[in-house]
Amino acid sequence: MADDMGSTVPRRQLGRALRQLRTEAGVTLDAAADALECSRQKVWRIESGLGAVRGVDVRAMCELYDATAELTTALTGLASETRAKGWWHAYGDAIPEWFELYVGLESAASHLRFFKNTLVPGILQCRDYALGIYRIDQPALSEEDRERAVELRLQRQSLLTRRMPQAPRLQVVLCESVLLRPVGDAATTAEQLRSLERVSQLPNVSIRVLPLAAGPHHGTAAGEFVLLNFPPGNRNTPEPSVVYSESVTGALYLDRPAEFATYDNIWASLLGLALDEGQSMQLIDKIAREVHHG
Repeated sequence: MADDMGSTVPRRQLGRALRQLRTEAGVTLDAAADALECSRQKVWRIESGLGAVRGVDVRAMCELYDATAELTTALTGLASETRAKGWWHAYGDAIPEWFELYVGLESAASHLRFFKNTLVPGILQCRDYALGIYRIDQPALSEEDRERAVELRLQRQSLLTRRMPQAPRLQVVLCESVLLRPVGDAATTAEQLRSLERVSQLPNVSIRVLPLAAGPHHGTAAGEFVLLNFPPGNRNTPEPSVVYSESVTGALYLDRPAEFATYDNIWASLLGLALDEGQSMQLIDKIAREVHHG
């Protein structure tokens, strides 16, 4: 029962990072266990995310694998979160902001479901739209840093067309208000809407619009969220499904089955109210034409 304590998200993220560091350093499990003066089983359990991890063990591993001081700090901060019952990751707190946990989860997922009621999700944003968001969101960033952030966001989109591992299935429910909210000039907004039409033609992508006429719904109270499911792989325990929800100061990761089931039910109710894919594309096309002709 002790292993059930705490969220598995930080444990598995930490385990993955340490396993990658060990592999890159060319250190075997046995050699790591010898150097750390512990059992092979202990190193394996830490790498498999099977329990809470002590910061002192993480620091010793990072030293053995020649990790940078920056990464050591990030992973030690992550170790402190492996004991938390519900996991709230506050940016700039124990874990630095640059240590992007969500991106790691997104690239490992086999099925992504986004509910958005304010903006187009990052994974579907075109360059000028993303730049417009960053100008509002991060006004203190230099133009160069902003360009770099947009580049990273655009690189993330390649997972929708990757061959290996198989591209994830992406389902998106967008509130109609997202389509009506201008970002940048009219040309930017129109290009973003056209981009949604293009990407919806991919066989693994589904974009549906929740019309304003649907009235209040479960998503109104739940707010925006992403549901991530993972492939079974060759592990006895597959990666648990995760609900991800972000705010200005941090992000919430929920991976207990009951929590995920609650959001799964909300998702089903949103699909019940949304237009079908054909109707959604007709509405997006209509709004794009209106924006373009202003």
